[in-house]
Amino acid sequence: MSIVTKSIVNADAEARYLGPGELDRIKSFVTTGERRLRIAQTLTESRERIIKQAGDQLFQKRPDVVSPGGNAYGEEMTATCLRDLDYYLRLVTYGIVAGDVTPIEEIGIVGVREMYSSLGTPIAAVGEGVRGLKSVATSLLSGEDAAEAGAYFDYVIGALQ
Repeated sequence: MSIVTKSIVNADAEARYLGPGELDRIKSFVTTGERRLRIAQTLTESRERIIKQAGDQLFQKRPDVVSPGGNAYGEEMTATCLRDLDYYLRLVTYGIVAGDVTPIEEIGIVGVREMYSSLGTPIAAVGEGVRGLKSVATSLLSGEDAAEAGAYFDYVIGALQ
């Protein structure tokens, strides 16, 4: 949910007009919209590169996941791991566009720890993969844009710990 929608829903629930603070936050949201869209576009256009390099980083740091008995052992399971990294990158772009972590939380974080636990997937390895996504993705962005995007990656990483 974007800051605009949240502000309107909250004000309407209290049967009031938007307050000065809410209007300032909406103004900031609108003002930064072009930058957020540019960041999301860069990440989307570079997704294959980001996923491949993040996967390579993960498999170098955690060779246990691609070794026999590991959750990403074999071509099919490696592809599944990379698919999950792609999923988290996509979630991050949703958050960036919305200017809020709500889409990340509602679409992809609720219940994720339980799901990975039930599958026997080491959550620390998933978190390491998202750290790789952040590293590669932010290297493609300017300092301010990297900081903006980095906060959303950090949110996902925090949820996986």
